[in-house]
Amino acid sequence: MTSRQAAERPILFVGQAIHTMDPRTPHATAVAVTGERIAAIGGDELRDRFMDAEVVDLGHRPLLPGFVDAHNHLSLAALLPRFADLSQADSVAAIGTGLCDQAAREPAAPWVRGSGWERRTSVPLDRHDLDALALDRPILVEHFSLHQAVVCSRGLEELGIDHSTPDPAGGRIERDPEGRPTGLLVETAWGWAQDRALAGYTHPDRWGELIRQRITELLRQGITAVHDAACPPEAEAVYRRLRDTGQLDLSVLAMPHPRIFMGELDRERLAGPPTGHGDEVLRVGAVKLFADGGAHPDMHGCIVGEQHRYGLPASPITEQARFAADAGFAVAIHAMGNGGMQRALDAIEVVRDAVGADGLARVEHATLLSDDQLQRLRQLDATAVVQPGFRDTLGRNVADLRFDDLHWMPFGRLLERGIALAGSSDHPCSPSPPLTTSIVATDTPSSPTHLPGEQLTYHAWLEAWTRGAAYAGDQTHERGRLAAGLTADLIVLDGSLDPEHPPQVAQTWVRGRLVHQDAPAARRADVS
Repeated sequence: MTSRQAAERPILFVGQAIHTMDPRTPHATAVAVTGERIAAIGGDELRDRFMDAEVVDLGHRPLLPGFVDAHNHLSLAALLPRFADLSQADSVAAIGTGLCDQAAREPAAPWVRGSGWERRTSVPLDRHDLDALALDRPILVEHFSLHQAVVCSRGLEELGIDHSTPDPAGGRIERDPEGRPTGLLVETAWGWAQDRALAGYTHPDRWGELIRQRITELLRQGITAVHDAACPPEAEAVYRRLRDTGQLDLSVLAMPHPRIFMGELDRERLAGPPTGHGDEVLRVGAVKLFADGGAHPDMHGCIVGEQHRYGLPASPITEQARFAADAGFAVAIHAMGNGGMQRALDAIEVVRDAVGADGLARVEHATLLSDDQLQRLRQLDATAVVQPGFRDTLGRNVADLRFDDLHWMPFGRLLERGIALAGSSDHPCSPSPPLTTSIVATDTPSSPTHLPGEQLTYHAWLEAWTRGAAYAGDQTHERGRLAAGLTADLIVLDGSLDPEHPPQVAQTWVRGRLVHQDAPAARRADVS
């Protein structure tokens, strides 16, 4: 990596494949950067205007704005290297080996944690399997969705969960036929365990270093800004320390959320800096609310003419949304099922009526919608923050669950209705690299066959990852396009914008500094 001070001479990028993602001037042959900002967009005339510039000749290599991941759990994903990686474990024995190794690596941590478990494609797991490891601490194994987990018997005891503990609103404590907890905690019940089991892993200095390590990987993928969806106050504090010491190498929009995942509003936090507070490096985003679950979204509708209902609703959110709006916060509402979408739309409408149209409203995921909900989403001028990678990771699990009157991941319909579309990964729940993740939701021969239809063009996805994602964060005045006055976040690609043969990130520039350069001999396909 290299660093470049703002006082140095301008940089002039020239090439034949400059994609500005700005509909007013979609293409250019030259981009001038002065300090941390884009100074001008144009053509050959910029050579005369910036005669002293350092010239970067791109040739036919594409130049784009840096990608903005509008829904990424950066602060949480940064901790995953400290947990046992169980994503490839295919047996109880393999899970046990991973957990025992992790216990040895983290002897001072109060809980032993594993991550990436997939309940449907991996082995079933319950507290007895974890008890058999006879570790000296409680154990938590989190599902890859981050919406459920299995804990051992000692973990249940420390959480105060037994046969008489009622299910929390919006969650479930799974039980055996005799009513005893199996160890599986779902949705809001998982939130309790998640909070307790993070003890010992979130020391600010260590956490900050892990975030920086994860940022290095994001920069390699061309991601120059993230919206940290569900950012607790402790993570906000770590981000501030990194920003204040010049160590935050990409931009973060921190979306406030309570420390307990899916918990009630943190009203003390809402008395603090509101949406929009901060600068182009670190800014406060919309408050994150949940209208339903993630592993068990609230879905209901007809299948071959017969009514069915699945999943768990979350607690009512209209009052929470109104409180957040009155405190000066925009709202971002998680809604995966159509039941969750209905509650999200109701809450957004109340906020619009009470506070007015100022400030953006976001629906995170928008995974299952009716035609009426699509129309209402457009009427409320809300942004759909979607994940193209879900066509693969989620699509495999719901391909056989076809509702007569509902649409799974209706990306095409959303765009056709004029609904603003923001690209995102939801990493670590789904892969993060935009250039490869988007392919599964692009109309190509190699796209997944489950859930056919609703694919977008590759270029439309790249627009969603740039201009669309910046719009979702109310950041169009600072990023998402190549335009004069915006932050000089740029990516240079090797290869054409062909989803069948996707390009790779050759260079990433953040605020006018080259922060990543791919070594040609070391290039490889990214599947992280």
